Amino acid sequence: MAEMHFDAIVLGSGPGGEGAAMKLAKSGRSVAMVERYREVGGGCTHWGTIPSKALRHNIRRLMEYNDSPLFRKAGEPRHLSFPTMLGHARQVIDDQVGLRSRFYLRNDVPILKGPARFVGPHEIAVTDPDGTVNHYSADRFLIATGSRPYQPSDVDFSHPRICDSDQILSLSHTPRNIVIYGAGVIGSEYASIFRGLGVKVDLINTRERMLAFLDDEISDALSYHLREHGVLIRHREEYDHIEADDDGVTLALQSGKRIRGDLLLWANGRTGNTDDMGLEALGIQPNGRGQIEVDEHFRTNQPHIYAVGDVIGYPSLASAAYDQGRFAATHMVEGDCDYRLAHDVPTGIYTIPEISSVGRNEQELTDARVPYEVGHAFFKDLARAQISGQTTGMLKLLFHAETLELLGIHCFGDQAAEIVHIGQAIMAQPAPNNTLRYFMNTTFNYPTMAEGYRVAALNGYNRVR
Repeated sequence: MAEMHFDAIVLGSGPGGEGAAMKLAKSGRSVAMVERYREVGGGCTHWGTIPSKALRHNIRRLMEYNDSPLFRKAGEPRHLSFPTMLGHARQVIDDQVGLRSRFYLRNDVPILKGPARFVGPHEIAVTDPDGTVNHYSADRFLIATGSRPYQPSDVDFSHPRICDSDQILSLSHTPRNIVIYGAGVIGSEYASIFRGLGVKVDLINTRERMLAFLDDEISDALSYHLREHGVLIRHREEYDHIEADDDGVTLALQSGKRIRGDLLLWANGRTGNTDDMGLEALGIQPNGRGQIEVDEHFRTNQPHIYAVGDVIGYPSLASAAYDQGRFAATHMVEGDCDYRLAHDVPTGIYTIPEISSVGRNEQELTDARVPYEVGHAFFKDLARAQISGQTTGMLKLLFHAETLELLGIHCFGDQAAEIVHIGQAIMAQPAPNNTLRYFMNTTFNYPTMAEGYRVAALNGYNRVR
């Protein structure tokens, strides 16, 4: 018999679980949070978004210092180790854990520590750290257990020369050279991070081009600038096997190439955390990558059990997971939801330089036979970028050639993930307020990066008028 009953139990305290738990609590429902890790925050806080972005930020600042002619007059270039950079990231993690722990305390949401397993449609068993098994029941459940790096069975991740994107955060030294297998978002970000530390980087891409979901012009710009910084990118390569010894690791590719490095970072795919949860007995069958199928309300085939975030797959973004959690919780409470997820979810990729986009890209518009035009603002022409020295990059607006409706915003360069939200806000407005004219007729502070919207709008307007 269950020791305690709740209106809802949330499994996993990452962004999706947190968003759901807070919405349920503020709606007057009794809710409990189950977290198997010793601290709240999920993969986003402890192994993914927060540590990698904190690392990237500090390495970017170090690169700015070392590349500045002004600072060269003050002293020699500085070099910091990977573990030193990780130390600051851990401080950010601690700050985030403290903040999020207070959310649960303030809203009277108990945190049940330990892995959970369904023992019935409305009951779970949670194993405490001391081994004690406690049972809890609820009317509804939300699974937000996230994902972990995919580990193929023929790769020895226990070897000190081989790691995944979680294990890299325990690295105790700075390698001289690193081989990164997988040129997706995670692989590309870590290629930037290690190259910024002066590490020789071989980036192995299994596909035709990097980050093919991006606009072609943006993807090409990323490839160019990674190469310009010294990253060696190899496209259309698949691994055959991996050989590791005390001195290094060799990645043997199916093409016959053998790539040698001090360290191999495997960054090729992720797996949903659905193992040993008892889902199959309830008729919920995760796919081969551990992901759960849900309907438009984020319900599984058990209508009282919802799932959000990385565990359901695309888009696998912390921001989207939080919104999904709030959406699912609102549906639990009201049986419907007037709030809808944003139609266009922005993408932020924290390479050096960073990338962000929202809406459709040129390929998609061409395939859909939409008559569009392009407006550019190149950072090298913006006074604010010249002042900061961050002149690499551009803002690109895609708009309907006849109505001037904004169709896509794509940005490559410093602060791209911040800049894109101005365009996102205007795109979301009802017609006719979602057009290029907003940027043409609006006064922007000068000098700012936001001014790029006016420059790009006028550039595009000149193509059609």
